[in-house]
Amino acid sequence: MKRTKIIYWVVTGLFAVFMIFSSIENIMMTDGSVDLIATQLQFPRYLIPFLGWAKIVGSIAILVPGFPRIKEWAYAGLFFDLSGAMFASLYLTGIGGLAMLMFIVPHLASYFLYHKVAKESNTPVVG
Repeated sequence: MKRTKIIYWVVTGLFAVFMIFSSIENIMMTDGSVDLIATQLQFPRYLIPFLGWAKIVGSIAILVPGFPRIKEWAYAGLFFDLSGAMFASLYLTGIGGLAMLMFIVPHLASYFLYHKVAKESNTPVVG
């Protein structure tokens, strides 16, 4: 139980830090972020800071203990963000888009470890 909990917090912490750092460029609307999202992918510019703030809110939600329903929604939202980014990368670069798996795998590991820790501690989990 203790080992699983430690692994969960390490994986979740690293994943949340990655998501928070990746959101900063979106919120600040840096040239690289605008070029990728608005120019190459042709998404509207107003979507860029929204994605950044959504990643921060989702990352905080998976770090805060309790609130299982919010945590489930946060995991889902972050998964949609990452899978959408992977699809867009595959579209733009072909097989190189599979590099996004290095971010999706820790997300899935965190999610499944969250459920395992909750089950072992008899904490109710929505979903």
